[in-house]
Amino acid sequence: MQPTIYLASRSPRRVELLQQIGLACVILPADIDETQAQYELPEDYVVRLAKQKAEACMQRLNAVPMAHVVLAADTTVVLAGEVLGKPLDDDDARNMLRALSGGSHQVHTAVALAFAGSIEVVLSTTIVEMMALSEAQIDAYVASGEPHDKAGSYGIQGLAGAWIKRIEGSYTGVMGLPVYETAALLRKHGFAHL
Repeated sequence: MQPTIYLASRSPRRVELLQQIGLACVILPADIDETQAQYELPEDYVVRLAKQKAEACMQRLNAVPMAHVVLAADTTVVLAGEVLGKPLDDDDARNMLRALSGGSHQVHTAVALAFAGSIEVVLSTTIVEMMALSEAQIDAYVASGEPHDKAGSYGIQGLAGAWIKRIEGSYTGVMGLPVYETAALLRKHGFAHL
């Protein structure tokens, strides 16, 4: 019998991506301080947050670690070395989209697997090229409400997918859970056979 996989996330996209590869999960969000440390590189930042989310979830389970498997992830959009988190409001979303318009940026997603008292983290990095956006496109997108809970103020799996000219890396990583890396991590430790 496979152990229960706990997902330390509220993201419906992550649940859908796990289901896509035949895995059910129990949602157990982890609330942690997501402030980036001074001089912390974006890659180190997402790895740290994924690991801390997994640890917080394990602590919430408050039982023998051997009995639980926790999967956590964190995604960030990076433009010229600067992390673009979730927008504070509509104006913040517009500013981020203007900054991303017509150029390339990186999306880092770290996935942490906690089990048997240990945690392993993998990092997926994707380069995303976005078309040049008009103010009307940005305004209509912000009005749709889609940017509100998304790093960098856009979701590749939604309306903004029409703006993405090219990616180099993992499409599902940009969505928030790189399926290949996640499945490989679960397989490596015997928690999945896909």
